[in-house]
Amino acid sequence: MVFQYASRLRRTKAAPSFALFRALTVLFVVFFGFFFAPLLLRAQQTATVFGRITDATDGQPVELATVFVKGGSGGVTSDEYGNYAIQVPAGQRLTLGFRRLAYKEGSADVLPLQSGARFALDVAMAPLQSNLEVVIRDRRLDDAGMVRERKMEELKLLPSTTGNLESVLPHIALGVNTGAGGELTSQYQVRGGNYDENLVYVNDFEIYRPQLVRAGQQEGLTFPNIDLVRDLSFSSGGFQARYGDKMSSVLDIKYKRPDSLRASAAASLLGASAHIEGSVKNRKDSYRTFRYLAGARYKTTRTLLGSLDIQGEYVPDFYDFQTYLTYDLNRNWQLGGIANYNRSVYRFKPESLVRAFGLVDFALQLRSAFEGQEVDDFTQAMGGVSLTYLPDRPSNPLYHKFLFSTWRSQENERFDILGYYILGQIEDNLGSDEFGEIVNVLGTGTQHTWIRNFLTLDVRNAEYRGGIELQNDRSEQSLTRSHFLQWSVKWQNETIFDKISEWERLDSALYSLPYDTTQLLVRRVLKTENSLNSHRLMAFFQDTWTWREDGVREVQVTAGVRGQYWDLNGDWFLTPRVQMLYKPLNTSKDLSYRLAGGLFYQPPFYRELRRLNGAVNPNAQAQKSAHIVGGFTYDFLWGKRRPVKMRLIAEAYYKRMWDLISYDLDNVRVRYAGANDSRGYATGFDLRLNGEFVPGAESWVNLSFLRTREAIDGVQHQVRNLGDREGRPVADVPRPTDRFMTFSTFFQDYLRNNKNIRMHLNFTVGSGLPFGIVDNNVIYRNPYRFKPYHRVDIGFGFQLWKQEWRNRHPRHLLRFTRNTWMSLEVFNLMKVANEASNTWIKAITNVQYAIPNYLTGRRLNLRVRMDF
Repeated sequence: MVFQYASRLRRTKAAPSFALFRALTVLFVVFFGFFFAPLLLRAQQTATVFGRITDATDGQPVELATVFVKGGSGGVTSDEYGNYAIQVPAGQRLTLGFRRLAYKEGSADVLPLQSGARFALDVAMAPLQSNLEVVIRDRRLDDAGMVRERKMEELKLLPSTTGNLESVLPHIALGVNTGAGGELTSQYQVRGGNYDENLVYVNDFEIYRPQLVRAGQQEGLTFPNIDLVRDLSFSSGGFQARYGDKMSSVLDIKYKRPDSLRASAAASLLGASAHIEGSVKNRKDSYRTFRYLAGARYKTTRTLLGSLDIQGEYVPDFYDFQTYLTYDLNRNWQLGGIANYNRSVYRFKPESLVRAFGLVDFALQLRSAFEGQEVDDFTQAMGGVSLTYLPDRPSNPLYHKFLFSTWRSQENERFDILGYYILGQIEDNLGSDEFGEIVNVLGTGTQHTWIRNFLTLDVRNAEYRGGIELQNDRSEQSLTRSHFLQWSVKWQNETIFDKISEWERLDSALYSLPYDTTQLLVRRVLKTENSLNSHRLMAFFQDTWTWREDGVREVQVTAGVRGQYWDLNGDWFLTPRVQMLYKPLNTSKDLSYRLAGGLFYQPPFYRELRRLNGAVNPNAQAQKSAHIVGGFTYDFLWGKRRPVKMRLIAEAYYKRMWDLISYDLDNVRVRYAGANDSRGYATGFDLRLNGEFVPGAESWVNLSFLRTREAIDGVQHQVRNLGDREGRPVADVPRPTDRFMTFSTFFQDYLRNNKNIRMHLNFTVGSGLPFGIVDNNVIYRNPYRFKPYHRVDIGFGFQLWKQEWRNRHPRHLLRFTRNTWMSLEVFNLMKVANEASNTWIKAITNVQYAIPNYLTGRRLNLRVRMDF
């Protein structure tokens, strides 16, 4: 296992519609149909081994590879998608061979299978010219229940408004959604957590993100560059002790270890990207190899933002450059380096706004005119160095890795916007001459926002990681036991300087609010300056026990403990965690079960320390939670004539949380209370089905149910039903992330007679998020809900060229590329006005109105991608 581990281093409440429940009923019927259908198949005297054969260098399917039983007669060949399925005798130990012209031959031992059993075996074949080896993976327990995605080439072609890797997580992982930011954000919420509760690693380096982003419009490019990614693993909770101290999820990304020269380039109306990769080998010493990855990206969302109802001049410019270099010093030692420079500049000059809302018989309209502009500048730089020792023989199984990194973020917010508004009731009588005009003015005034905020963060850390696999204890021929120990010690320094200077003046009906006859007052003023310097010490130790009894069962238990000490307030803790996985091997069904639990504490970073008045509370302690997660994974074949692999994943979870720092959400901005003042829980159920509903085109369906509640200490929360004058007490209230249901599906298809023309359909629907009245969201906390979020994106892809066509078209215009794709994408096909947040307007009658701020409308995008 050490060798496997080392190799990886390279707003108002809306009632749900009856149509939605009917759709969910149909969905459940389909799910259970898929689940029970394989059980009805009659057992045979043979078993089936199936899987997918790919190229080890680029992950592309390998067609016409021969799969055969050694010592037997006959065999099968893989299809154009690399899929194969071969019938083998039941109850016999045998060896499968994999052979293809221009590739190294591989083989795999297959243990005796029961009659009718299906066994999955994926093969990555290595070209003859490479120094790679054939890699064969069976369906053993792996990654302690984490979802792992290796088909990165397919993810690159998915329709995306942000161009960031995180945007695809709601499709491939359980319990993930983008929250109120919708399609404009790459940030994500997991099982009731907020955006700050997620861990991200790239090649074991922890990744951070900007702190001052208020809205999805301001977001630029996130750190992970999908062109450089080899694979990713994701856990939605109950993860191992080797991952850090956050309460919701972990995303673990591994970059490529290139073996040959490759490159790519892509361009669209939303930006462009390019990357290059390769390796240089030492002629005198074959073990000394220099490998390089480099990528550059540019993003502009001007086309998308032009569909917002606030008219003005949008000038977003986001770009970054990233490189990852490794040098194999010898057979055991590897030196690595990673660097990233990221700049996001968002300029906006609003001009006017006309926004209608309300009911059919009480339609309202807000009209605004603006002066001034907003300019935001977020600059990040990160650099890291690693030194890794990889064991190459059982007599020396100790693994070592040293990591050193630094990250800096400089963030500037500059607002000076003056808005003149009028809120009124509009005529809704179609026969009236004033139809659509304001006939009753409810409010008029001026809102002036002035902000000059500056934040600098520096994070430096040094870490040592180690691991060792103890000698296997094979007491019997069919029984294997092993231990894999891992540990780490990490030091981290954080230096933070924050200067806040902002105020807001509100003039309503010619009176400045708050009103004073002796002086001019502004509604809100924040002027603070904070400087912090602190150190953290972190460590973990865990052991993975694996028992495998051939043909009977495989069990894996991972238990560990994490600890952290923070000198800012002397807070320290120890958190045990455990994961257990069980896979029966003596059944025809390919099932595995998992159970995980433990304590997950999250010490505050800077934003959690800062109160609403801008002052820092250094005594804030770690937020605490206890997780219990259980579920199963079922792999099966669908179809008789041409069976394809399908996977069904189901998980249920419960999280108990205490010492929480309460917060409110405004678009993607998290506004913390700055103190451990609440407690709560989150519970739910996630379901995912993925596979090739159409041969050669993987699709998936996700369904999640969630309930997350909280109670602020010392507060008796109340709820008030429509029409009631008085409220009634309740034990808890919805948290800002309480989205009861999320359903998403991604479906791919192609023309029957031309598989080079494809369609991608992405559909997402989610119940509304809760919200409360601004500046008074305590006793009656989050009593309202936004309208349900629903959106359809569709893309049409055309493969203009692939290298297999060289013999047929030797003079083709695109023959200098390996693959060329062009796609036409339609975002928000149904032109749904989804809500992101509210603007609060106080009328002359002293009644406050929540004016919804909408996300983007329908837009087209043309994209071209070339691989070299």
